[in-house]
Amino acid sequence: MREKLVVGVDLGGTTVKTGLITSSGVILAERRLPTLGDEGPEAVMGQVRKSIEGVLASAKGKAVRGIGIGSPGLVEKNGIVKAPPNFKGWTSVPMADEIQAAFDIHTEVDNDANTAAIAEAKFGAGRAFPNFLFVIWGTGIGGGIIMNGQIYRGPSGGAGEIGHVSIDYKGPLCKCGTAGCIETYVGQRYLSARAVEILKQHPESKIHALVGGDLSKVEPLYISQAAHDGDRVALDIFTEAGTLLGVALGGVMNTLDYRVSIIGGGISAAGQFVFDAITASVKANVMSPMRDEIIVIPAQLGNTAGMLGAAGLVL
Repeated sequence: MREKLVVGVDLGGTTVKTGLITSSGVILAERRLPTLGDEGPEAVMGQVRKSIEGVLASAKGKAVRGIGIGSPGLVEKNGIVKAPPNFKGWTSVPMADEIQAAFDIHTEVDNDANTAAIAEAKFGAGRAFPNFLFVIWGTGIGGGIIMNGQIYRGPSGGAGEIGHVSIDYKGPLCKCGTAGCIETYVGQRYLSARAVEILKQHPESKIHALVGGDLSKVEPLYISQAAHDGDRVALDIFTEAGTLLGVALGGVMNTLDYRVSIIGGGISAAGQFVFDAITASVKANVMSPMRDEIIVIPAQLGNTAGMLGAAGLVL
């Protein structure tokens, strides 16, 4: 079967990553540009167009069947992107219509967590599983639901907000307005703050040396380095975080009758011990007949997931 060519755009808070991609998931050309999110929607859209122009030139006249874009924020079914976080002056932009008009190529837009889930379903760790829960564990907690091989968006496109599952109705208030969201426990900023409080009681931890004694510099990267060196405090911090995440995932898997979770994002690269903690916690928090079938595995595609998943919107 002849390979089809599409464009996949990963619109991030700091960088626009755009690829010319085949239907088998091979990235033939790539362009990276600063997002310019502080300069308003016109500047951002200009960067998106410029990045697409760059990779279309690499097609050398071959037909490109579609453009897919993964964007932060709420994305409506018609490709309107509303209020992406960290983008100044952006309320509502008809992204799909604007890009389609600029290039006369069919264009689809979806939330970036959904596109990452699509990438793993089509090209990565989810290929063997028609139904799975996808989690991005990084600055926040994002997610996507793959159902019968397709992304499930919900009636308004907002399905998969795993980070806003509450694990304690009396817990800390989340920016979404709900108390005790899992994101307020294990999102990067919160995890770092929790680590600082623990480190004040444990001067022996290797994390102190890694940050030069400046606890304001504590972040998951250093906690992970210390954990890989066998630091007990670092291991305990991540084990606690994995356990808490597993509580939230267990509830979602009970609701969906799912057995498989795939975890991506920067913090998920901390090590197998994190996945062991998540798996044990999920098993403890699902109904007993499900426990022997629970699978929690890392995502495979890393930094290319955004582009590949965006491409998957039009393949």
